[in-house]
Amino acid sequence: MNRKHFLSSIIASTTLLPALKSLAKSTENEGSSFKIPPYLKPGDIIGITSPAGYITLEQIQPSVLQIQNWGFNIKIGDTIGKRDFTYGGTDDERLKDFQQMLDDPKVNAIMCARGGYGFVRIIDKLDFAAFRKNPKWIIGFSDITVLHCHLAKNYGIASIHSKMCNSFPDDWSKAEPIQVETILSVKNALVGQQLNYSALANLNNKLGRAEGILVGGNLSIIETLAGSDSDLDTKGKILFIEDTGEYLYSIDRMLWNLKRSGKLKNLKGLIIGGFKVKPDDIGEEFGKTIYEIVLEKVREYNYPIAFDFPVGHQRNNFALKCGAHHILEVLQTGSTLKSMS
Repeated sequence: MNRKHFLSSIIASTTLLPALKSLAKSTENEGSSFKIPPYLKPGDIIGITSPAGYITLEQIQPSVLQIQNWGFNIKIGDTIGKRDFTYGGTDDERLKDFQQMLDDPKVNAIMCARGGYGFVRIIDKLDFAAFRKNPKWIIGFSDITVLHCHLAKNYGIASIHSKMCNSFPDDWSKAEPIQVETILSVKNALVGQQLNYSALANLNNKLGRAEGILVGGNLSIIETLAGSDSDLDTKGKILFIEDTGEYLYSIDRMLWNLKRSGKLKNLKGLIIGGFKVKPDDIGEEFGKTIYEIVLEKVREYNYPIAFDFPVGHQRNNFALKCGAHHILEVLQTGSTLKSMS
């Protein structure tokens, strides 16, 4: 072989190798199915960790007691009670604690204690090698959307978008029915019960039926992950979004990002959860409702859209299985979402 050609081939192969590995990683989960972690049985262990905001041991006690009443055991992570300003410990401490939960074969599921901010600071340093071989359910929402998107994009492993430890009532016997029902939906998701939710009819809904993998979470998180290793692939999926504490113009801007980046183009269906909107500043009124903002972006697309769905930063925040196959039906009488796995 020509020595010059041989050396050129080696250089080209070495240069292309990282790109090929990256391509293999990014396409690993393409297709219609995600891996569903094993459902829990009595005696299984749920680890509690705080990869984002700060929370005390006292504050998670109601959730610990209730989860134990469900028949599960608890492993409390080292980040519970730790604090580094707004975070549940330093980046290194949160990274180490979450990594330990991922790697521990005795931990059958991981519940994030609360949201806030911080997961994006550690996501790229986590090693998912052991987790990929033995997946487990990871539970949380809000800032934990970072993880839901990362798992969907890179590994095709399902996870649970739901309330966390800071949402459990101090006194279960005095809790409002909707609070009890939504927290019990976390248990139902973990043990493999079929999840079937409904929402009232809304004149802004777009009628239809869709089947596909469910993905989504917090809108502002999904938008900020664009172009990163955790960028959410929505093609052929049912997408759900929710948010809180945002101005209408900011929601409009984020949805323009989703539209311009193609995330709204090839959906099977769209679910709009709770949106707690900041009041416009006086003299700076935006002039559009949340319904008008959404419909403007999807006018040209022909898939069902369900508004006011019970998911988000609100009391009626039910557990959803990201990465599981679902059926969405939007009828004149209301909308329903049913998990098929």
